[in-house]
Amino acid sequence: MKFSALALSAALVMAAVAPASAQLAVEAPAGTYKIDPTHASLHWRVSHLGLSNYTGRFVRFDATLVIDPAKPEAAKLEATVDPMSIRTDYPFADKKNFDKILAEDPKWFNVSLFDKATFKSTAVKMTGPKTADVTGDLTLLGVTKPVTLKTTFNGGMKEQPFAKKPALGFSAVGTIKRSDFGMTHLVPNVGDDIELILEVEFLGGATS
Repeated sequence: MKFSALALSAALVMAAVAPASAQLAVEAPAGTYKIDPTHASLHWRVSHLGLSNYTGRFVRFDATLVIDPAKPEAAKLEATVDPMSIRTDYPFADKKNFDKILAEDPKWFNVSLFDKATFKSTAVKMTGPKTADVTGDLTLLGVTKPVTLKTTFNGGMKEQPFAKKPALGFSAVGTIKRSDFGMTHLVPNVGDDIELILEVEFLGGATS
């Protein structure tokens, strides 16, 4: 019984520390990767009166990832989003340009003063062989707050067959409170919590 208890304890300790030493088992080399805009999406969802989750997206954004798959916790990510590229597929665009209102109205994204949102990673914590918490500073409407993205590594290739470059792919989700950034208009009828959903492929360039 004592041996079994010790063995179980050792197994639990190994399981606990394994994510910290995890590597991404791919052939893609270490280096600098740029977002592939043809295979990337940034969607958001927000509660509407508690009846549905209103869903939209941004169509212009960029990101650079510096990563060594053997040392994923040392990875660095920087991203920018153009708020003017917001898209909601509002069904009566001939009567009201809802996307433009959201982008330009001072109660919403106020692009005349704040023409971009930025994210810069500060820490990557592996939570499993292919999952990590990516924490960084999000700057929106002139306010900077820490945000954590729950990230899943989908796969990587030494040479993506179409682009003929190294490639890595990730999915990520996160939640921010828009009131933290000063966007309080219509809370709580339009929810305070904004869910972010990302699907991103990166293509490699120079290797390190």
